[in-house]
Amino acid sequence: MLLIRYWLKIVFLGILLFTVSLGIGAESWDNWGMTTYASPLEGLSAECGPLISYLPPGNAVTDGRTLLRNALPIHDKEVRKLQADLEDISEWLRSKRWGPIKRDISKVGRVLNTSRSKMLEDVPPKNKAAAETLLDQFQVGLGTLREAVSAEDKEQTWSNRAALLKLVTEFEELMVEGFPFEIPQVYSHLPQLRGRATVEFETRQGTMTAIVDGFSAPITAGNFVDLVQRGFYDGLEFTRAEDYYILQTGDPPGPETGFVDPKTGEYRTIPLEILVKGDSEPIYGETLENLGRYLDDPVLPFSAFGTLGMAAPSNDVNGASSQFFFFLFEPELTPAGLNLLDGRYAVFGYVIEGKEILNQLTATDRILSAKVVSGLENLVQPTGV
Repeated sequence: MLLIRYWLKIVFLGILLFTVSLGIGAESWDNWGMTTYASPLEGLSAECGPLISYLPPGNAVTDGRTLLRNALPIHDKEVRKLQADLEDISEWLRSKRWGPIKRDISKVGRVLNTSRSKMLEDVPPKNKAAAETLLDQFQVGLGTLREAVSAEDKEQTWSNRAALLKLVTEFEELMVEGFPFEIPQVYSHLPQLRGRATVEFETRQGTMTAIVDGFSAPITAGNFVDLVQRGFYDGLEFTRAEDYYILQTGDPPGPETGFVDPKTGEYRTIPLEILVKGDSEPIYGETLENLGRYLDDPVLPFSAFGTLGMAAPSNDVNGASSQFFFFLFEPELTPAGLNLLDGRYAVFGYVIEGKEILNQLTATDRILSAKVVSGLENLVQPTGV
């Protein structure tokens, strides 16, 4: 009976995510394009079998902060192990299983004590002093976490664990040296984000904070940050479709549906851009489906509530301009690994604070203002801009 329920759930999710993907296009919002957008399943070859046959088992990572940590271009196994042991605590904490939590904390302590020097070796010289300070702070914070766990204080354990993971994130960011790959010259006319930026969205319902990842999607993120910096999104309305679990915006008033550069008078489009786990640089201009890479996982997947995705016309994956969407599907219902949006639309970041506001926003709301609060120095403009 449980197995039958599992497969029924997978089939249901496949159908639901199929309808979601039908609605995400940039050329029209009327009825969310149910009659005008092409099916995302077009092009699947017969030998691929049913959709559910390539949904891998396991649990997807559903936390945006974790996904962003995992996406950092670093290769130090020890810091990754320390990170993973801290993240594992959340599963035990939900069921208040204090024994496994204590074991995970012991693992974290051992990694810190035995691998501190090794982790510091992988930090660029200019960042070593700051990295050492972070490890010292981590050591103190780990002691505080132990005390909270010993007292079986769930709230303090959550809080202290989050503080330690923040230190881990900062340490891993110090490990990054330079930009990890060369962006094709053909896209040199487009803004590029060579690193990360933090963007705040002010709405009538409150403020949301998102991290935009140029390490994984430099052109998509660069285009977005450039438009934010121009004030392009200020005042633009949201369009919400309850049935499709997306909140979309970015359509300017008037006859145009995207961004026209006021200096050149040219309409800006950007290519589909997807970095796959294990690849050294993103794939441009093709969906993973069209390339036959059905089992490949994007570094930035649609598995977290508040995922930022780039909208594009259904007939042109390289026709994205200014419209983007927040993915509102409940993460615990999102199939692990591939779903019907992964590999078809570019993800360029995640909302990390104020996610609850997304459920409150409707078509009567708008972006009052969007601003870059950090990371603007990573935005590289084309020569002459």
